[in-house]
Amino acid sequence: MPLAPKPAFRRIAVDVQAPIARITLSNPPLNVIDLEMMGEMVAALEQIEVLPQVSATVFAGSESAFSAGVDVPAHAPETARQMLTAFHGVIRAVVSSRKVTIASVRRHCLGGGAELALVCDVVYASPDAVFGFPEIKLACFPPVACTALAPVVGQKLAAEMILTGRALTATEALNAGLANALADDPETLVKECVSRISQLSPAALAMAKKAFYAWDSMHFDKGLARSEQTYLDELVKTEDSREGIAAFVEKRRPRWTGR
Repeated sequence: MPLAPKPAFRRIAVDVQAPIARITLSNPPLNVIDLEMMGEMVAALEQIEVLPQVSATVFAGSESAFSAGVDVPAHAPETARQMLTAFHGVIRAVVSSRKVTIASVRRHCLGGGAELALVCDVVYASPDAVFGFPEIKLACFPPVACTALAPVVGQKLAAEMILTGRALTATEALNAGLANALADDPETLVKECVSRISQLSPAALAMAKKAFYAWDSMHFDKGLARSEQTYLDELVKTEDSREGIAAFVEKRRPRWTGR
């Protein structure tokens, strides 16, 4: 069942088979989330949100990657505001969705990709999945993870992941609460979950989500706004931020100055 009217998506594929809508990231090889994909995801989520017969939205990547994160050059000071505004538009759309959101994760789930999975209600992953927030290695930080990771995995592990760039194996992610379950084919777990959801009232599910996240949503909105402000008003003005992006693009080791 296509969305109506069907948009011309190039970076994602969307399929609606009630009670499930599926958004598949499609920017090979690693499903990097660029500005075009962000716009398409927001458009798809807006259309899915008004379909009363849909109870769940599944986000998936490819066999080689869920997503390696947001396009690194877009983190540059001159484009950072546009990038954060667009990406956080996606995140806010997922967080505020009345649908149950499910991430089906294979292999690379990093940076913005890991933030997308983080804000989903349920996460199923393959045993070779890797979860991480490597932004600090580019002299950046992940605003969504800074806001939402600690309540999921605990403050100490969240600090280690964000401040050192440590990645978690799928088993570590499962034990930390970042994933619900593992399977060689996470789609089998998605199908089981959707089967349970299909027996339930879409209206009741929406109200249950609203009540479940009522307390967290207040803190998330304020926390993400503060993270955005720190990123845009302070981080992007540092020399190290420019150097980190430049070093990545030029494929060399960064030379930090601490300024």
